[in-house]
Amino acid sequence: MTDNTILAIDDDELICELISATAEAKGLRCTATTEPAVFLNAINADTSLIMIDLMMPNVDGIELLRQLGKQQCKVEIVLISGVGTRILETARELAQAHGLSAVRHLKKPFRIAELGELLESHMRAPIAPVSRLKSESVIEDAELRAAIESDQFVLHYQPQIDIASGNVVGLEALVRWQHPEHGLIFPDRFIGRLEELGLIDQLGWIVARRGLAETSGLGRENGSRPTLSLNASASSLSDLTFPDKMAVLIAEYGISPERVILEITESALLQDLAHTLDVLTRLRMKQMQLSIDDFGTGYSMMQHLRNIPATELKIEKAFVRRMHDTASDRVVVRKTIEIGHELGMKVVAEGVETEEQLEFLRANGCDIAQGYLFSRPLPVMDSFKWLASYRSRLSAAKDAPIANA
Repeated sequence: MTDNTILAIDDDELICELISATAEAKGLRCTATTEPAVFLNAINADTSLIMIDLMMPNVDGIELLRQLGKQQCKVEIVLISGVGTRILETARELAQAHGLSAVRHLKKPFRIAELGELLESHMRAPIAPVSRLKSESVIEDAELRAAIESDQFVLHYQPQIDIASGNVVGLEALVRWQHPEHGLIFPDRFIGRLEELGLIDQLGWIVARRGLAETSGLGRENGSRPTLSLNASASSLSDLTFPDKMAVLIAEYGISPERVILEITESALLQDLAHTLDVLTRLRMKQMQLSIDDFGTGYSMMQHLRNIPATELKIEKAFVRRMHDTASDRVVVRKTIEIGHELGMKVVAEGVETEEQLEFLRANGCDIAQGYLFSRPLPVMDSFKWLASYRSRLSAAKDAPIANA
């Protein structure tokens, strides 16, 4: 048996017995109970998956989720119930709002095969990587200033794939901090603090210059010139000189401005709307492209969408990741594609990890896919090697003979 333990609660003793028997048949220890107190006391360091029935007579599943949230439980959770799908989906959103990891739901009545498949999927799931910078470590302001001054940042690139042709049409530049002691640090640890310190623009120019330098010659040998996507900060979008400075920098590297895509977020748009629209319009007049990033995560983007001269709309990865589990996320993805196309934009889906997701996007007319199904973000030399091998694989697939039916 493994060290993993499944913990389940359901008001039906037969369901508890079924879960226990199925888990143990697959080599997993299982504790299944009808009592909330027993359930809460049974959580320990070996618990790797929690299964909760929402509809119970004394303490229901929503109350248990609240308790788990207070305990800052980090174990993955499966929600079980015979209630409607929309209620299950809302309960899952509630779990995530409590900081819990609700991975999926199991709708009653379920088949033993469904339960078995869920447990096997849990057993196959990789262990989440541990951050190379301990969460309790504090990044000092002086370290960030030194990082900017001595340019301790590197770029990783993630390819963007045209869904119809399979060709690589773009690369997104993603910044990482190569800390001299802690190693590679991801942007969620330092971007916010750089904004507070007023250093985010300096990082933006470091990233833009490096990205343009590293990709300027890419594709010249075969005429395939992917676009380069760069993030634009709220501060940059309120700087009326930003379009001119960016145009000069792009020209310095001999790159066509149409190949540069500046990604903007809703929070950046709301800082100073008049200045932002001024800057965005001038960026488009200078032939740079604009992408609306993380579309669907804010509350006021829709009212501004018609006024933004964007060329691209990016579907936030959370919707893509969940769209085969929840009907509402499928609707969001489908409607986002429709909205983007009706406004004359290409639509990019982020976070594509499975062939099933890719097929749904293809069937609904999405233009471009980006995610681990193709490649994780890679350092520049690894990215170029991936591109070379991908082109050869793609050419081989296109030249392969089609078998007769």
